[in-house]
Amino acid sequence: MTSTAHYRRGDVLRDVVKVANSRLGGNLPTDVPGVAELFRDDLDLVGALQLHWHTLMAGNIERALAEEPGDTESALDADDRNLELVVLRAWRAAQEELPGVRLVLDHFTQHPTSAEMGEAMDIANRKEWALMALMAGQASAQDSDAAEIGRRLEAKVRRPDFVIPPKRVKRLSLRERIRIVLAA
Repeated sequence: MTSTAHYRRGDVLRDVVKVANSRLGGNLPTDVPGVAELFRDDLDLVGALQLHWHTLMAGNIERALAEEPGDTESALDADDRNLELVVLRAWRAAQEELPGVRLVLDHFTQHPTSAEMGEAMDIANRKEWALMALMAGQASAQDSDAAEIGRRLEAKVRRPDFVIPPKRVKRLSLRERIRIVLAA
């Protein structure tokens, strides 16, 4: 693939994401100009959407963890120290930013168009669930049940009655702020 085609593919993928997020039907927007020329088939396009979703969700987790104050014990409420909530907030934020993409991925997870797509979606989902479990502090990279733990986390955040408590930051005293700055 030439660099021009690579950039064009990125532009077309952005258009596909916009269309999926505006339609919210769970259907793959193959009618977007450029899709037929730049993506081999539905699996190629769904794979690109999966990667886009995963990158956003993982980035949300990393950003949330990086924003944690240096002295977590004194700076945050007990609920906000819970890594599970960090992961669930990150997943929910990705869902809110990419609602149509999430619907497309859910559709092709439930209704793959081929055995190859079914296998690819299964692998992608298991890797995402393992990441969620790992980042939530509920599994290690070597745990054989990490994907199952992550699947349960995703099922939890998807429940319509599940409410993620808002992040509440406690005000730090001047002494605590100086201690954090000096520790860095």
